[in-house]
Amino acid sequence: MPRRFFRKFAFKRHHVSEQWFMTPFRHLLHDQRLWGIRRRTVVPAFSLGLFIAFLPTPGHTLIGILSALALRVNIPVAAVSTWVSNPLTMGLMYYPCYRLGRRLLGTPEKPFNFEMSWDWVTHTFVTIWQPMLLGCFIVGLIAAVLGYVILDLLWRWSIADYKTRKRKSRRDKSS
Repeated sequence: MPRRFFRKFAFKRHHVSEQWFMTPFRHLLHDQRLWGIRRRTVVPAFSLGLFIAFLPTPGHTLIGILSALALRVNIPVAAVSTWVSNPLTMGLMYYPCYRLGRRLLGTPEKPFNFEMSWDWVTHTFVTIWQPMLLGCFIVGLIAAVLGYVILDLLWRWSIADYKTRKRKSRRDKSS
């Protein structure tokens, strides 16, 4: 089931490598691990994308693609799984991370309102970046480990279930 699910969203590497902006990277994109729907490349890519989604930096998708390329895991899965962090979920993700980091560092709470503006970054973020970065790193690590374990177990369960059904159908046909 997971393989069939991920295959729906799979990119064809020849379509991607033919794009003009991929010319400098064309020689790197021939590795089957970067595009194949296998447990050994999809599960780590999903985990990597979850970790990157919790980093308070812009360009999650680009960071996911470059990290997947460096680690030789599935590029599309890493890129898409970074989309957990989006303008609708940012506040829900980053405020608890800030609170966790603040508690771990023992710093006093500084009230702030999150805005997507340069003024917010230059005035507010510079005062809260340490607890926020620590909290985001820890929560991202936890999300990545949980995502890895859950998807790996789901994938293995799906394979075992498929094999069980296949054996049962063979037994039924031979009887």
